[in-house]
Amino acid sequence: QVQLVESGGGSVQAGGSLRLSCEVSGSIYGYCLGWFRQAPGKEREGVATIYTNSGSTAYADSVKGRFTISQYNANKTVNLQLNSLKPEDTAMYYCAADRLRWSSCVSGTWTSDDFNSWGQGTQVTVSS
Repeated sequence: QVQLVESGGGSVQAGGSLRLSCEVSGSIYGYCLGWFRQAPGKEREGVATIYTNSGSTAYADSVKGRFTISQYNANKTVNLQLNSLKPEDTAMYYCAADRLRWSSCVSGTWTSDDFNSWGQGTQVTVSS
């Protein structure tokens, strides 16, 4: 069973940056690792994913060009760099993992139902 622990959230002003980290334990060969977010009163939405075997990535349109997902430490750490933050980026951010096909991982059309392993979340608050 894969376990995920997020860190790095916080409060910033619009235009600022944050880096979120997700420490992964367990075997993740052939896994898709992703970041999701959920704002109060809204559904959880996918932000970015990375396929561990190839490093292929995908992003939601709302964050393209501003957020970057990356993996290191033998793929045991997945970071999400958040730049040019906007107030609408305010949400609880969750790390997620599951054994998805490469095509599904990089489709950009994932939902929370596609992932079975989740972290506890880390809060990101962006003020205007």
